[in-house]
Amino acid sequence: MKILLCGARGFIGSHLLQALRQAGHEVICGVSQAGRRAHDAVQVDYARDTQAAAWRDRVEGMDVVINAVGVLRDTHRRPIQAVHADTPIALFEACAQAEVRHVVHISALGIEHSATRYAQTKLAAEQHLRDMAQAGRLSATILKPSIVFGKGGDSSALFLNLARLPIALMPGPVIDAQVQPVAVTDLADVVVRLVTNLAQAPETLACVGPQSVQLGDFIASLRTQLGHRPATVLRLPEWVTSLSARCGDLVSTSPWSSEAVDLLRQPNVADAGPIAALLGRPTTHFSELLARTWQ
Repeated sequence: MKILLCGARGFIGSHLLQALRQAGHEVICGVSQAGRRAHDAVQVDYARDTQAAAWRDRVEGMDVVINAVGVLRDTHRRPIQAVHADTPIALFEACAQAEVRHVVHISALGIEHSATRYAQTKLAAEQHLRDMAQAGRLSATILKPSIVFGKGGDSSALFLNLARLPIALMPGPVIDAQVQPVAVTDLADVVVRLVTNLAQAPETLACVGPQSVQLGDFIASLRTQLGHRPATVLRLPEWVTSLSARCGDLVSTSPWSSEAVDLLRQPNVADAGPIAALLGRPTTHFSELLARTWQ
C-alpha cells in the first residue's frame, strides 16, 4: 500500500511508521518540516491547512491516509480547533475527492461525555468522518484508544516518574481515574492489520488493554514493574487539586489543567473483545507494559 501518515514524527505516529514500513508498505510522512530532498515526506501545516484544496495533491494516488495528529492544549502555534477539527475535516474531504481507498483516524476514548475543547474538537472530526462514511463518500475507520503507553510518550514518562517516587502526593482525579492502558505497539499492530485487510476494517474500534484499572493502581503497577517496593500515596485535598489545575491553565505547556481534570473524571474504558478479535490475541496487560514497550 502507498500510505500518507500525518503526524509521523509524534509519539504514536513514529511507532505506526516503523510498523508499517516493517510490514512492507510505502509510507509518505506528513510532517511540519520536510527537507528539500526528502522523497518520503511532504511538508504540511496542521494549524493552517484547513481547506481541502491544500490536501488534494498530497493525498492523490494514496491507497490509505492515516491521521495521527493531536494536541493536548490549545496554543497559538497549534490551535486545537484547527489541529483536531478543521484540518482533519479538510483532509477527509480531499481524500473523498481523490478516491482514497481508506482513511484511518486516531481519536480518543471517553470524550463523548466531556465538554472540554479537547473532547469537542475531537468529536467534531469524528462525526464528520462518520457522516462521510455513512453517506458512502469514503471508507474509514475511527480508532479510539484509552491511555497509550510506550517509549517516547510524554504521559508514559510522567507515569514512570511518579512510579519512582517512594512517597507520592497525587490529586484525587489521578488516583481514581478509570483507564484501560493500551500498548503503543498493540495500537501499531492494529493499524497494520487494518491496512492489510481493508475489506474487514471496522467503522469504529476501541483500542484498549484487556483490563480496566484505576490510574493510581496502574502507577503502582509500574512501580512494581520497576522492581520497587510499594510507595506511600497521599491524596491532595480537592481545593488544592482545583487550585493547581487553575494554575496549570495559565501555562500552555503544562499537561495539568482544568480540562485535564475534567477528562480524568470521565470513564476511559471499553470492551476489549473487538480489538483482541482483530489482532487474533489479547492486548498487553497493564502489568506487562513496561517489559513489552520500553525496550
